[in-house]
Amino acid sequence: AFFANKVEHESRHCNGKVLQRQGSSSFDRVYTANQNCGHAYPTFLAVLWCAGLLCSQAPAAFAGLMYLFVRQKYFVGYLGERTQSTPGYLFGKRIILFLFLMSVAGILNYYLIFFFGSDFEMHIKTITSAISPLLLIP
Repeated sequence: AFFANKVEHESRHCNGKVLQRQGSSSFDRVYTANQNCGHAYPTFLAVLWCAGLLCSQAPAAFAGLMYLFVRQKYFVGYLGERTQSTPGYLFGKRIILFLFLMSVAGILNYYLIFFFGSDFEMHIKTITSAISPLLLIP
């Protein structure tokens, strides 16, 4: 909602009352940042749910909250110079990778239980809980 509100505000600021696609360079930056965030959101939701259901909920929720803050940083950075959005983008990629690896670990654990009867769920939860605070390091 914040991103869409910024797009609407910038459009009205540049073009009057009507929401139009064409506008100033500031409108184009806001619109592009909004589109980028919208395109990345389904991937984020998929890996967040998989990591939470298949591995561990607490680290997945922590990574999800971090991702939302990082996307905010990316969006605000995109409003300035484009190089200001790069740290938020790279940080977001790292969080998505963490969630993806959590999902893969959960799937591997399921197959280990199914085929070999070995359950590594407690080990995986301990490792992900220990690694999740490392996401705070920029």
